[in-house]
Amino acid sequence: MISLILGHKGAGKTKHLIACVNDAIENSKGNVICVEKETKLTYDVNYRARLIATDDYEVKGYDAFYGFLAGVCAGDHDITDVLVDATLRIGGRDYNELAKFLEKVYELSSSQEKSFVFTVSADKEELPESIFNFCQVI
Repeated sequence: MISLILGHKGAGKTKHLIACVNDAIENSKGNVICVEKETKLTYDVNYRARLIATDDYEVKGYDAFYGFLAGVCAGDHDITDVLVDATLRIGGRDYNELAKFLEKVYELSSSQEKSFVFTVSADKEELPESIFNFCQVI
């Protein structure tokens, strides 16, 4: 399953994501991963979640981002939840590429039985309709 937290800068997406991370930790029987662009959430995310900054691995663009997420999932079969902040800052602002990326992540999510949550700095109306065939807004 893929969930999206939508809204422009200052809308409270990151706070909502942090609450989702903490809820996932309490409800998960496995490992919870929080991915961000740069290390900013160290003191906000519960220590039981694995916090990863994509800048540490020079992840840029949606192809690299997908490979990174797939590699994280391949490296730990006990992951149940992957929550990502600043999706557009990591992958780019091309909404059509975002749609292709999310479709691939949906296939990964389905085959590996993992839940993904992404913050996206955009309104629902700005995004391609196809995204909502496999993503839900929370």
